[in-house]
Amino acid sequence: MVTQEEVLSGLKEVIDPEIGANLVDLGLIREVRIEDDRIQVRMVLTMPGCPLAGYLVSQVENKVRTVAEGRTVDVQLLDEPWTPPWT
Repeated sequence: MVTQEEVLSGLKEVIDPEIGANLVDLGLIREVRIEDDRIQVRMVLTMPGCPLAGYLVSQVENKVRTVAEGRTVDVQLLDEPWTPPWT
């Protein structure tokens, strides 16, 4: 059975190309919810209207599918500001 830790570990391989750090360490992944038939990832972007939004969502979906064990993968962008974890 897939765990939240496995999903987050895989997401550490998704790098924000503008910042050069992974989405987990940047604090962009807000929640990973694993249910019987789906995995939901809730995330934010570094800035509103980020030009890489589609790319990042696609990368997250693809990475989660590698561990999803047949579950549907749902990535939801949240409309909330991002604050770097190092501030």
